[in-house]
Amino acid sequence: MASLLSNIEHRNQEATVYVGNLDAACTEELLMELFTQVGPVVNVHMPKDKLSGEHNGYGFVEFSHERDAEYALRTMSMISLHKKPIRVNKSTTDKRVVDVGANLFLGNLDPEVDEKLLFDTFSSFGGIIKQPKIMRDVDTGTSKGYGFISFDCFEASDMAIECMNGQFLCNRLISVGYAFKKDNPNERHGTQAERMLAANNPMKKYISKPNTRFASTTDTARPAPPPLPPPPPPLPPAMGLPGAMISSMPPRPPPPPMSFPPPPPPSSLPPPPPPPPPMPPQQ
Repeated sequence: MASLLSNIEHRNQEATVYVGNLDAACTEELLMELFTQVGPVVNVHMPKDKLSGEHNGYGFVEFSHERDAEYALRTMSMISLHKKPIRVNKSTTDKRVVDVGANLFLGNLDPEVDEKLLFDTFSSFGGIIKQPKIMRDVDTGTSKGYGFISFDCFEASDMAIECMNGQFLCNRLISVGYAFKKDNPNERHGTQAERMLAANNPMKKYISKPNTRFASTTDTARPAPPPLPPPPPPLPPAMGLPGAMISSMPPRPPPPPMSFPPPPPPSSLPPPPPPPPPMPPQQ
């Protein structure tokens, strides 16, 4: 226990990510091999049960640099590992504290939409605190056409509703809105009380900044392209027009006359051949 606390104390929390929803067959060596593709890994730790010796379905990966941890958050979450999508979050955040109630309902989903597609689509608006959930049939596993997704702040969820409600996703117009509360089915999330609590959240400094640069013209404009170079100066008059250039050239001399030898005189011609002998009369 003392060694575990010592490892947590000396761990660089800003360069460490939490990896959840791990399959029972997952090992620390496998996590090391997987996340080394993102950047240099310092340590991998998977807490295990003292009696069974099996891990608890989650682990921590510490990188050498904080930028590698940020890159892992954007690229490794929802990667399928042993046919289970893993969840990658910052280890410094507490899910119970960050869950401010920015929970959305997604309706009219195409059967081809899966959790990975939802994560890749909606993570552009802000931090997602838990794995997107698609409601499926218990027996067949097919999608029921709706699901849920939760953000870490209302700025991100509001932007997701504004940009995605009524938009096409896999050739279907989806509906995006705040989900109903579990403890009060007649009230939706996103109330003013929830927003006030979220504004005073002590873990707000760990919340990722939502993306607000969607076709916005009020943000800082891109630098203007450099001006085009001036046109070249005009050519001199004598060189500008083909007619003037041709007139300035000397005239071409006429071609020499063509001569043929005269025909020979008639006396020099050979005599014609004699006529053929007459044919004998037929009997």
